[in-house]
Amino acid sequence: MSNSDNRLLSSLSTSDFDLLAPHLEPVTLELRRMLEKPNKRIEAVYFPETGFASVVAVQRSGKEVEVGLIGREGMTGLPIVLGNHRSPHSTYIQAPGKGQSIPAAELRRATQTSVSLRDSLLKFVQAFSVQTTHTAICNAQSKIDVRLARWLLMAQDRIQAETLPLTHEFLSLMLAVRRPGVTEALKSLRQRKLISYRRGEITINDRKGMERVAGEAYGTPESEYRRLIG
Repeated sequence: MSNSDNRLLSSLSTSDFDLLAPHLEPVTLELRRMLEKPNKRIEAVYFPETGFASVVAVQRSGKEVEVGLIGREGMTGLPIVLGNHRSPHSTYIQAPGKGQSIPAAELRRATQTSVSLRDSLLKFVQAFSVQTTHTAICNAQSKIDVRLARWLLMAQDRIQAETLPLTHEFLSLMLAVRRPGVTEALKSLRQRKLISYRRGEITINDRKGMERVAGEAYGTPESEYRRLIG
């Protein structure tokens, strides 16, 4: 096992990590940095160690809806693991941090060399697909405050801090709802003393209470990740 701050990398066997290590480069992941563009060849794969990226579905009209979050638990570039080279989604940094990057060609070569490495990375692909499925269920069935509670819990899992650098405009985009709806949901959570906020920052004051609000919307992807990767 490696001692990386990225949980997926640290879950790899020593021999599998050693296949990647010569090609891994430390990177700073600046806010809004574009990691993948829709329908463009993926040149590099990122393993975040702090901060997180949003995977965003882009409609032909230009409307964007977030479908998943990737932080220290995982990696970008899932099409590379699946034997392809691009996706119709965009992926960009929503909370700045740092991580490791590897050229897509080197990752592909390593997964062709080691079946166990490919299988380990495919476990994350499965865990991420469960997350995106539950995002769709939540967006279709849950009220905005439930969706917001779930999203804030997922963000906190990846940032590992009580205060999150988030604006109302950003949350509106991520939840695919109008800004007034986000404002009302934030007020509702604040009135219950679950969160506090000021411009550009939201602080989770009562995590257990937030989990109760999120209910069934939060937890299944997280337990599937633990089952698959630990």
